Amino acid sequence: MDKAVINRQILLEVLHEYLERRKKNPDDGVQIVPVFDEEHDNYEIKKMGWRNKRRISFTVFFFSIANDGKIWVQVNASDYDIVGDLEEKGVAKSDIVLAFHAPHLRPYTGYAVA
Repeated sequence: MDKAVINRQILLEVLHEYLERRKKNPDDGVQIVPVFDEEHDNYEIKKMGWRNKRRISFTVFFFSIANDGKIWVQVNASDYDIVGDLEEKGVAKSDIVLAFHAPHLRPYTGYAVA
C-alpha cells in the first residue's frame, strides 16, 4: 500500500482518538472542531467558543500530507504528544516533518527535514 495512504489512515485514526478523549473531558463553552479536507490532505483541529466573555478560536493541530506521503505538522499548540501517538501507531520519524520549526532547526529535531 502507498505510504501516503497508510500515513493518512494512521493520522486520521490518531486525530479521531484525540477527539474521543476530548469528548470525555469537555471544556464548558468551548468546542473541539475537526476540519478535515481529505481532497487536499489538510487536517485541522480547532477550539471554538466562549470563555469568560471572551471569544476562543484557535488551531490546536494542523497537519498536511505531502505528495511523498510525509506528514507535516504545521501547528501543534498543545502539550499533548500527538506526534508520539503517530510514532506509536507506526509512522516513522523520517516520515514526520515538524514544520512549525524553522527549516534550519529541523535537522536537530530527530525528525524529517523536508
